Amino acid sequence: MHSVSVAGVVRSDDGLVLCIRRRDNGAWQIPGGVLEQGETFYEALIREVREETGIAVEPVRLTGIYPNLPRAVVALVFLRRVAEVGVVPATETEEATAVEWLAVDEIVRRSVPAFAVR
Repeated sequence: MHSVSVAGVVRSDDGLVLCIRRRDNGAWQIPGGVLEQGETFYEALIREVREETGIAVEPVRLTGIYPNLPRAVVALVFLRRVAEVGVVPATETEEATAVEWLAVDEIVRRSVPAFAVR
């Protein structure tokens, strides 16, 4: 039995990507999480990004499927766009100790390889 998780690559007009530093383990990654019972992929992603960053997003397209066989998780990663023009992300949420727009090279530097590739 596998869990399904979703994550969102939210890009700004200048090419930065919205990232969080997780409160539970301090890891930097794009916002996302596991689907709840009865939730669609899009519903889960909208909920997770809002919970972790304070920003509402809209789907653009699926960008990748990443299996984590040792943990029995399949992660679906979607390109997203900000749904509310001019909204600034939270600086901290219940699930994130930091929310920042990062350049791709900074994401690679701060993240573990399994998350940086996404």
